[in-house]
Amino acid sequence: MAVAIKEYLELQLLEVEMLLSIGLNLDKDAVPVVQRYLRNPDGALPPQLEYSIAVDVGEPKVTVELQVLLPHTYPHVAPRLFARSDALHRQQQLQLNTALASHISSLPPGEVCVYEAVQWVKDNTLPYLEDNKISLESATKEVVEVKETLRRMWIYSHHIYRQELRKKIFDSAKKLNLTGFCLTGKPGVICVEGLRENCEEFWRVIRYPNWKHISCKHMENVETDRGIDNLRLFGAFEDLQFQAHGDYGLRNDYHMDLGQFLEFLKQHQSGHIFQILFGVEGKLSDK
Repeated sequence: MAVAIKEYLELQLLEVEMLLSIGLNLDKDAVPVVQRYLRNPDGALPPQLEYSIAVDVGEPKVTVELQVLLPHTYPHVAPRLFARSDALHRQQQLQLNTALASHISSLPPGEVCVYEAVQWVKDNTLPYLEDNKISLESATKEVVEVKETLRRMWIYSHHIYRQELRKKIFDSAKKLNLTGFCLTGKPGVICVEGLRENCEEFWRVIRYPNWKHISCKHMENVETDRGIDNLRLFGAFEDLQFQAHGDYGLRNDYHMDLGQFLEFLKQHQSGHIFQILFGVEGKLSDK
């Protein structure tokens, strides 16, 4: 199996070299990690290659971002692809990705196909953009009450330690204009609040491709026609690092001070969430 994986990764790197000329955005450390594994295939498998490509679809000021994740056995198995654009609303984006997946599944198995996916997105996105224009024009002809939904998600993880994971969490929250916090350590807790669709995108991004031991414990939705900012409980996306206790040398025994966390929740009108997250009623000790 190691020999097969080695061959697959070599094909992936060859494809990356070819794609570098068409706007590929790739972590500069990703390729060297794979190359080191190829020189010593007895070691641990490298992270799966993950990158994005900005696709020019022939419409001024419109770019479609094709997000790519390559399983270790690609091209033996299909890549995981997701095309997104601010110029498309959610339903049209879903339709575009469904059609893209159908096209990729029709190709001969076992061959690299990311470039083919780029070409398909380039050649087939315009009809979805035209549909969006028609929808927007129709909407402007009607006077409707515009309502937005604030969503607040309470996410629990067994632990949050890795720097690259924390970076993805904070970068995504900033990009999507979400407020809330990330509690690092064991356990790990994330709260995000903002537009419903932005929270859904955040949840998709941080779980992609697969984050084990994570769940959304509670979700709140508040509809408003006066803007969501006055409904937020948090003014920014905070990095919570309370004083920890336990054996610092034993990772599994490194627990955050939940008493401080409970106090923080109560300061933000969210004390009731403690029981939802941990299954016990939070109580502050008398001082």
